[in-house]
Amino acid sequence: PLVFRVFKKTSGHGHISLYLGKRDFVDHVDSVEVVEGVIKVDPSGLNGRKVFVYLACAFRYGSDDLDVMGLSFRRDIWIQRIQVYPPTGESPAKTPMVEFLLKKVGEQGYAFSFQMPTDLPCSVSLQPGPNDNGKACGVDFEVKGYIANAAHNIDEVIEKKDTCRLMIRKIQFAPASNKAGPKAEISKQFMMSDKPVNLEASLEKEIYYHGDPIVVKVKINNETNKVVKKIKVSVEQCTNVVLYSSDTYSKAVCSEEFGETVNSSSTLEKTFQITPLLSNNKEKRGLSVDGRLKDGDTHLASTTLQGEKEMQGIIISYKVKVNLMVTSGGVKMYGLKVGFFLLFIVYPSPKASWVA
Repeated sequence: PLVFRVFKKTSGHGHISLYLGKRDFVDHVDSVEVVEGVIKVDPSGLNGRKVFVYLACAFRYGSDDLDVMGLSFRRDIWIQRIQVYPPTGESPAKTPMVEFLLKKVGEQGYAFSFQMPTDLPCSVSLQPGPNDNGKACGVDFEVKGYIANAAHNIDEVIEKKDTCRLMIRKIQFAPASNKAGPKAEISKQFMMSDKPVNLEASLEKEIYYHGDPIVVKVKINNETNKVVKKIKVSVEQCTNVVLYSSDTYSKAVCSEEFGETVNSSSTLEKTFQITPLLSNNKEKRGLSVDGRLKDGDTHLASTTLQGEKEMQGIIISYKVKVNLMVTSGGVKMYGLKVGFFLLFIVYPSPKASWVA
């Protein structure tokens, strides 16, 4: 027999209760899992009003307790509302999960379902600083049941005791891939040298899980009369906030220096290993992490995989960089820098993953 974990939230006065069989819904890029559930309604407490359910995707850029003078710190990216009581005659398909929930709730249960579009962002939170309080900024999704006279009337005041809500997450799975990882190369000449330093960097595979070491293969051909004194390998998280306008910024999530030396007219071919972890970045305010339903552990935010439609909200990507420091007579000179993008996405293990 099928067994589902039941998530339940009841309104303050107990007249409606929201039931979901899961809280993680998968975005497969070309389609998104249907959000389905059941709401239990006690008609005796409605006083002629109706019961509605909505699913909303919103960008939160401030805590609710900071709302003043009617200013909202939450902007809806997408919202859909349906009436569940009195029934309108339209009923969703009764999947095994819905059948299970209806059996659990009994005769007062009414099913609902929502189909999210494919251009919505995944759940992402911006990591607060050590002294920040309240709910974190970011993109979140919620299912809310409420009692009202109309589905959406800005003049109607809906009291908190007439509502019940559950936060959900939209996540992505890593696509299966046997492709080799990305590769980049660059050559640079320095003053007083007629030959270049050649740098090539590559990854051995395309997909990496959260917590797995990233192995970077580096090839250096130093044809100059200079000396390569240091090799730095780093991973940057690139966050693009797309709302009224686009705002992009980067934060290093892992950086290590290696003391390998490449003398004049010499070569080096070696692999270097680094492991980006959220546990090493707990103090970085504004770092993007996978959305949280509560205060449980999470990961560095997964890369946003986009389809054909342009996406709003928060879009995440990662970049691997390799830097060389070149010296001449003990004096530091500008080195070489090469970088390539690495994608970081949720994988059904339920570990998440990197994808290049």
